[in-house]
Order: sequence, then C-alpha cells, then structure tokens
Amino acid sequence: MPKIVDHAARRDEIARAACRVVARRGLDGLTLRDVAAEAGFANGALKPYFPTKTELARATYTYVFEQTNRRIDRSVAGAHGLVALERFAREVLPLDAERLDEARVVLPFWQLALHEPGLAEINDGAMLTWRGRMRSWMREGMEAGEVRPELDVASAVESLLNFLLGAQGAAVLDTSFNSVEDLERQLQVQLGHLRPRARPGP
Repeated sequence: MPKIVDHAARRDEIARAACRVVARRGLDGLTLRDVAAEAGFANGALKPYFPTKTELARATYTYVFEQTNRRIDRSVAGAHGLVALERFAREVLPLDAERLDEARVVLPFWQLALHEPGLAEINDGAMLTWRGRMRSWMREGMEAGEVRPELDVASAVESLLNFLLGAQGAAVLDTSFNSVEDLERQLQVQLGHLRPRARPGP
C-alpha cells in the first residue's frame, strides 16, 4: 500500500528547513539542493512543491510571518489596548533566538522583494494586517485612557511599526547597541510616547 503524504505538512516542513538555511547562510544558501539536504530529503524531492527559488523564498517568508502571527494570537488572547499592543511588539522584536532567526530571514527577503513584485505584495499584505491590528489596539487604549487622546493614531502606528522593523535589522547587524535588554528599554521609550503626559503638580 503506497504511503500517504500530507502535502501541506510537507510544504511546512520544507519551509521550516528553508528558514534555518537562510538564517545561517542568507539567500545564497537558499538552493533547492541545500534545503533538501537540511530537511533530509533526496535531491529533487522539493521540485513538486517549489519548482523555483522564488517560489521557495515566497513560502519561506510566508511561513515566518504565519509563525509570528500564531505567537501574536496566543500572546494577545484576551488582551486589549496598550497591553495587547505591547505583547504584539514583543512577539515582533527579536528578543530570543527564534525571533532573531526570523529577523535573519526577513532581512534578505526585503532585498529580494525590491525586485520581485509578487514578493513585495506578500510583504505589503503582512504589514497591512499588522497596521489594522495596531490601530485597533491603539484606539482601545484611547478609550481606556491608556493612550493620549490627542494622538494621531495613523502616525503613531507607523512610528511604532518602523521601530519594530528597524529593530529586526539592528539586532542582526548592530548587536552592541541592540541586545535584548537594549530592545526592551527602547520599546518602553516607544510606549511612553503613547501614554498620557503626567500633569504638573500644583
């Protein structure tokens, strides 16, 4: 009786292996041969799933984004406002080895997306999803009195998002100033800009 293959699970397995390869070696290491070896498959086993490097890169980045979103969903479950926003930020920031490897995957993907409209669309869709969630949490924070009522929500979201994305690059390339402790402090500065200003005493 022929073995039944779960093709969705196999694609995820390949994407996980591709993430490990890119995290260690960059996009130059993202060859079908090297990823097959990383996953423990024979040469040519990836072709039915990912015929080209571009398709493999697309699946790799999509997998990373989905993994991040799964963590976000678990972390923010039942949370609202500024609490949810802070939990979200911690899942994006490279605060452990897993998230640092994700940053190492995302950085070369951005370079590839500059010249591949299909890959750029994936990034655009991912960021639109995050923007929508961030705006919702920020408005909840305003209603709860946790966020300054006069704040320009759209600009505040872009500022925080730019910090999170920039931190992914800085944590990989400029580690002397962007350790986990540094990023934690930087995040608190960003969140401090959102909170109501303390009123001066009498």
